[in-house]
Amino acid sequence: MLPAELRKQFADMQMENFVLKRAIFHNRLEMYPVKIWDKILGKLSKLSRFKKKNVDFTTYFLAGARNVSVDSTGRMQVPKDLVNLANLKKEIVLAANINTLQVWSKEAYDAFLKEVSLEDFSDLAEEVMGDVDIDFEEDDE
Repeated sequence: MLPAELRKQFADMQMENFVLKRAIFHNRLEMYPVKIWDKILGKLSKLSRFKKKNVDFTTYFLAGARNVSVDSTGRMQVPKDLVNLANLKKEIVLAANINTLQVWSKEAYDAFLKEVSLEDFSDLAEEVMGDVDIDFEEDDE
């Protein structure tokens, strides 16, 4: 069941259908709004099918991906194989990540957060975002 506040945001964005798939880097699932998923598929379709690495990547990336819908009460049925893959139990964590939602078992999410110290995260933030100039005053619309 998706939290009411999250459902409200989805309603505002007219998003009820998602693609649910395993994550690349962690033992969790990712939920992509169909609009975002279609853009990803567009990028993947431009990869040469005559390069083994491309074929291997797309095969693995798309493996197990499923279309899912959120019903009017906010429920979504997660396929059993994906539940097992991400080791989802009674408690899960939905974490927003730019234009996707991450679906973690609570245990895996807590362990992930404990893996990185504040100092490690500070170093990572500097490495990833140190050269990015964000203009908070600019209106992109």
